[in-house]
Amino acid sequence: MADIRSPIPGTFYRRPSPEDAPYKSEGDAVAVGDVVGLVEVMKSFIEVKSEVAGKVKAFKVENEEPVSAGAVLVELED
Repeated sequence: MADIRSPIPGTFYRRPSPEDAPYKSEGDAVAVGDVVGLVEVMKSFIEVKSEVAGKVKAFKVENEEPVSAGAVLVELED
């Protein structure tokens, strides 16, 4: 099992815009380099990309929830 963590403090978003579908949902396959969400700080959006392959077990934070640097965003399973 692996975790995807926030690279910076800010607000976590699961979708690129309110009208779009989430990048990933529970049960979705994730490849290395896939975007799983965005972290916004001061109107700058940073893509959160997976460094490992797996399947989304759970999102550990809600959409639009504040996060700190290093916080677990997504839990992956093999």
